[in-house]
Amino acid sequence: MTGIKHIAILGSTGSIGRSTLEVVRGLRGRVKVVGLAANARAEELAAQVLEWKPIAASLADRRRIGPLEAACHQAGTELAGGSEGTISIATLPEADLVVNALVGAAGIEPTLAAIRAGKDVAMANKESLVAAGSVIVGAADAAGVSLIPVDSEHSAVCQCIQGEPRSAIKRIILTASGGPLLEMGREEIANVTAEQALSHPTWTMGRKVTIDSATLLNKGFEVIEARWLFGIEAARIEVVVERKSIVHSLVEFVDGSVSALLSPPDMRLPIQYALTYPERLETPFAGLDLDRVGSIAFERPDLDRFPCLGLAYEALRLGGTAPAVLAAADEVVVGAFLEGRLSFGSIASVLRDVLALAQPGDAECLDDILEADRWARVKADEIIGTEGDRRRA
Repeated sequence: MTGIKHIAILGSTGSIGRSTLEVVRGLRGRVKVVGLAANARAEELAAQVLEWKPIAASLADRRRIGPLEAACHQAGTELAGGSEGTISIATLPEADLVVNALVGAAGIEPTLAAIRAGKDVAMANKESLVAAGSVIVGAADAAGVSLIPVDSEHSAVCQCIQGEPRSAIKRIILTASGGPLLEMGREEIANVTAEQALSHPTWTMGRKVTIDSATLLNKGFEVIEARWLFGIEAARIEVVVERKSIVHSLVEFVDGSVSALLSPPDMRLPIQYALTYPERLETPFAGLDLDRVGSIAFERPDLDRFPCLGLAYEALRLGGTAPAVLAAADEVVVGAFLEGRLSFGSIASVLRDVLALAQPGDAECLDDILEADRWARVKADEIIGTEGDRRRA
């Protein structure tokens, strides 16, 4: 990696954002933080501004921006707010790479803005590709920029296929830990509490992603992402469960050989790969001890107990705005579950109902996707209200 790479981080106070800053510390001056953006954690963003002294920082929630003002003044950092502030960080002229670690549909517009500004994007925001894959990939191709995956599974695939033509790939096999509920029966899963669903056995993630991991919808979203990142149709993207989260994904080639990437379940490793891509640099983080790993086993996910994975394949089959509908409805249902307004067992049924009622249109521009997103949120809220009435009856 020649020279210093300048990065802007969207979602800097979230799990991936904080891990990204930890990686930057370990790169010993090879990467410089020039922009930081967060949603509402003003105090944490203020501390980051004082440490990293970026050129600019932004907080989406303008009501909480007060604590940032003194920190930005002290650091000589330009301060912005609102969604337009996030866009300003995504398009910061000084940034070479934008790390999009925002959660939900709020990450779509900044991804597109960064691409149109000629920035490479390290993709940790699932919804950008799930909801708007054709638009995002088309814009990246037109701008000649790279979309570099941050998720460990897609990073593994990216590394396995380096130097290989797409025609050499027979199938992509994404691995799933299975989440905290894999050993439970169907009736037990239906009554899972938020505490149980948030107790992931191998990964530490944000609350929304952790619930999606428990339903396996997170893996379904990764199937949709892989379709766009690697240009592979859904029929050639499979999912297997690997409980230890040591094998991060596999690629089978047309000659029958299979490549896999193994590493500890540590998000800092794929983050560093994204920051230094296409080079590899030494890392201070622990490597893999094969003696301690022992045996590794694979199994097929049970779609009867975890139907959300099948819903993602269905949305991909429907095409158009269907994945955007599924992603938006999921944000609503996960929020309702965490607030105690919806049972865990009802998550899949609400998503299925929303997808069945949708009339997927073309996803040719951002407006198409945002309109589908708005419709899905309203419809999901309506169905959740009906579910609540039914439970109280």
